[in-house]
Order: sequence, then C-alpha cells, then structure tokens
Amino acid sequence: MVARTRIYLIRHGEVMGHETPSYNGHADVALTERGVTQYHELKERLADKGITACYSSDLSRCAVGARIIAGHLGIEPVLKSELREMNIGIWEGMTWREIVERYPEEWQARLDDLVNYRVPGGENLLDLAARGVPALRQIVAGHRGESVLVVAHGGMNRVLLLDAIGAPLSSLFNIEQRYACVNLVDYYEDGRAVVNLLNG
Repeated sequence: MVARTRIYLIRHGEVMGHETPSYNGHADVALTERGVTQYHELKERLADKGITACYSSDLSRCAVGARIIAGHLGIEPVLKSELREMNIGIWEGMTWREIVERYPEEWQARLDDLVNYRVPGGENLLDLAARGVPALRQIVAGHRGESVLVVAHGGMNRVLLLDAIGAPLSSLFNIEQRYACVNLVDYYEDGRAVVNLLNG
C-alpha cells in the first residue's frame, strides 16, 4: 500500500478591514473577534483527526490561530515565512478602489497577465508558487503517513491547491477560500495528490 500524508490546509480567520476588498500581502493585519472565534471552532472540528504536526505562515493572522489549534492538540506549531501571502509590493494595505484610482495602468496590467505581472516591489504568482509549493512538499516529505495541519492564506492556499490538481496558475480565482475554511489533500509517495475537501 502506498503511504499517504494527509494535509489539513486552512485559511486564516477573519481579519480587520475584511468588509472592504483590499490587498494585505505581508502586512501584519490583526484578526477580528470573529476571526479568533473561528479558530476556536476549528480546534474542536480538528480535534479527532489525528494531527501530529502543525506548520503556519509567520504572519500573526495565521500564527495566532496555529497556536490556538495546535495548543489544543498538544503540539507546537512551526512558523514558516515561505507560507506567507503573496507580497503585493506598493499595493500592500490598499483597498482595490484606491489601487484602481492611483495605479490604473498597473491594475489593468495585472488583470491582463495575472500569472506573470509583478506589482512594483512585490511578487507574482510564479514567485509565490516557487516558495510555497516546495515548502509544502518538504512538509509532506517530513511527515510520511501522518496528518498535518497547515495554516496559510487565500492566495497561497489557491496556489497549493492548483498544484495538487495539476491546474495552471491562471485558474487562481476559480477556487474560493473563505476565512477559516478547511481543505483536505492527500499526498501519496508515488507523487499523486487527491483533493478530498475544498473550501469546506
């Protein structure tokens, strides 16, 4: 039988400013009270899944939740900067409306080439995948046959899920990632990945 590593990939809880579309990127935005509550709900939901390890983005909106859930499971979370959201450069902390008003040409350029366009001072989707996918593969390789919790971000999760199903990065927004959602992916030693739950 081929060994399987089960990854519980979750998105962080609700953050301050969530009601207005914006790009947070590497900005360390705080969780709302609801966001913290979502993590406490997740710790109960994941309590009986046999999770033996936890990895998280080092940004606080993920790290806080990783500590809540992992603490409940009796394990210590490992924080990895490779799991951070995409660095959106000069747009970090700006609302979409502000970006459209101040950087209309750059906004359109990104819409025209989502994969390759790099916001000044930031990353593009290729950069995001180049650090996120190897980081997850390393986690999988280090926990053969185990169940592992990974706490990350909307953009990062989408990239990891697209890699799992073999879809192009241009399909990024064909996947939804709600706050505190759970994705369940099984990785096999023969290289296969099977997505069992998406945005659950």
